[in-house]
Amino acid sequence: MSAIAATLTSKFQLTLPKLIREAFGLQEGDQVSFRLRPDGTAILQPLNGDALSFFGALKPKRKGVTLEQMDEAIRKGSIGK
Repeated sequence: MSAIAATLTSKFQLTLPKLIREAFGLQEGDQVSFRLRPDGTAILQPLNGDALSFFGALKPKRKGVTLEQMDEAIRKGSIGK
């Protein structure tokens, strides 16, 4: 996706473009935070919303395990006691 521009007003206010508002599901009165990165870029993050609205936003670092793998781990743990 290409960059989307916005203009800073004389009061230092910024109107988020419609595409950004829709992508984050932002409504009037919602709050966002800006996180500055060392490389000079910023990350915009919505602060409003319930936990379910963020479901799927993060990718897991590792794969899950099956029930069989959990049962096996429990069996191995109980043998050592």
